[in-house]
Amino acid sequence: MSVLGETSIERFLSDYWQKKPLIIRNAFPGIESPVSVDELAGLACEEAVESRLVFETENDKPWQLHNGPFEETYLQSLPDRDWTLLVQGLDHWVPEAAELLEHFRFVPNWRLDDIMASFAPVGGSVGPHFDRYDVFLLQTIGQRRWKIGGVHDNTSPRVEGTPLHILADFETQEEAVLNPGDMLYLPPGVAHWGIAEDDCMTLSIGFRTPSHADVVTGVADSVADSPALDRQLEDPAPALQDNPGRISDSQIKELQSILEKALQNPDTIASWFGQAMTEPSHEGIVEPPEDPMDATTLQELVAEGNPLVWNEGSRFSFYDLPDDGGRLLFVDGQRFRLTGNATGIAAVLCAGRHPDMGALTDYMRESALADLVVSLVNQGSLYPEDDEGEEDDEA
Repeated sequence: MSVLGETSIERFLSDYWQKKPLIIRNAFPGIESPVSVDELAGLACEEAVESRLVFETENDKPWQLHNGPFEETYLQSLPDRDWTLLVQGLDHWVPEAAELLEHFRFVPNWRLDDIMASFAPVGGSVGPHFDRYDVFLLQTIGQRRWKIGGVHDNTSPRVEGTPLHILADFETQEEAVLNPGDMLYLPPGVAHWGIAEDDCMTLSIGFRTPSHADVVTGVADSVADSPALDRQLEDPAPALQDNPGRISDSQIKELQSILEKALQNPDTIASWFGQAMTEPSHEGIVEPPEDPMDATTLQELVAEGNPLVWNEGSRFSFYDLPDDGGRLLFVDGQRFRLTGNATGIAAVLCAGRHPDMGALTDYMRESALADLVVSLVNQGSLYPEDDEGEEDDEA
């Protein structure tokens, strides 16, 4: 049984994904939180970790926000109720959290974003709101009561006096208490309000997708770098116009033609999309190892039984070019072009956080592909594990 419980993946994708909420009881039976409350508080004190505190009321103002990092003494002095500590990108810092993402790869890799941890004592919440992305809310400690409302958008009235986007007109349509192991799926735009029944922790498995504006500007910027576009508009035989202020239809059609020609090559669009969607979400997440590795050393490590694993913050995807044009592999914002028999290594690397080492070793017998894997190790996207699952010191 999958993390979707009795709902099959096919039914979930057809009936629920981006359509309606789904409560999944015992999605993770016997779950142990990948991080303790004290460990989460420790992460919130780190400069490199994005963290926030939300108070339901502070100085007579509703839903007040504080950004980390925080001092340990400050966190220890917090009141007994009505606040929430949020830590973004938990999977980037805690390997056990990164492993949870493996259960959600029925959605393409490029859609997976990160895991946010939310701890709250009794009464704590971040208010009624909606997100613009899909999210699974997994309960790991304690109980949280979820109130689910209707679909909202940016025109919905907001509560004044708070930096947060709190809905002013929230109406509960469904309500449920989640216990450890239970999970709630919410599509974009669905209003929700989670309130801690006791000391509780919820993990938000978030998904991302670019806006139409992101696509247009991103592709345009990428296309603009093409040498073929390094020329000016031309009008060698302009027609005499009835008014010098008129912009002619022929001129607009010429502009349309330029745009259409620039976007005809799927390689161009795929290259931008693959690189943009695998770009690490935060600086400092994917970092080169202290000691770069060569192919011989890596092959020896693998031969000794040290499997390769994705960096906790890495993203892997690939795209098949039409007409047998090869395959583009995208790893953490970098693009690699593969042709012929070499294309298969992309599927092995992208299938999950723990690549099939038997298949990968076969590909690494070719020096060019061994060099590709070495480059991924040296950019910090892969690292060797020892036989107990810890990062190898040589990485």
